[in-house]
Amino acid sequence: MDSKLIWYTARASGLVTWALLAASVLWGLALSTRLLQNRARPAWLLDLHRFLSAAALVFLAIHVSSIMLDSYVHFGIIEVLVPLTGSWHPVAIAWGIAGLYLMLALQVTSMFRAHLPKRLWRSTHYLSFPLFAVATVHGLTAGTDRHTFAMQAGMIGLASVVTLLTAYRVVASRRLRPAAHAQPARTLERTPA
Repeated sequence: MDSKLIWYTARASGLVTWALLAASVLWGLALSTRLLQNRARPAWLLDLHRFLSAAALVFLAIHVSSIMLDSYVHFGIIEVLVPLTGSWHPVAIAWGIAGLYLMLALQVTSMFRAHLPKRLWRSTHYLSFPLFAVATVHGLTAGTDRHTFAMQAGMIGLASVVTLLTAYRVVASRRLRPAAHAQPARTLERTPA
């Protein structure tokens, strides 16, 4: 196999992985912040979120496999699974390895969601935020395209949108919490003694 083809595959699959991850996080935020609140929420909306996540995992596997097949920088199984063991940009690669483990944790717990306590699944699902952060840092520090304006602007722009939607979600959930706690108290007051 041509070494340039392998390298282009590694680069492209890394970028596609990040783009699918960004789309999945944005779509998840759109669902959880109730931006789609006034519209019907058919099952395909959640299915699209799941599809984007699964596709990101597939492209991550292609990315890691093609990195290992590349002959320019020699990455073995240890270098792609254990942070700081490689000689080529070890810290930048460590961010990617952390992202790999976070993505696997999210995918495995999502596959077994029906068999897990809701609280455990939800707390694990919050790992999507650090996953997006470490994947973004990995892309901005390890990729050969990291110095291009398009790459920097695209990643920083989408990361900004994710940050704003996340902040909106946090603020919105804090506003709903007191109202949800106040509702049972009002109900109890109205009940005759």
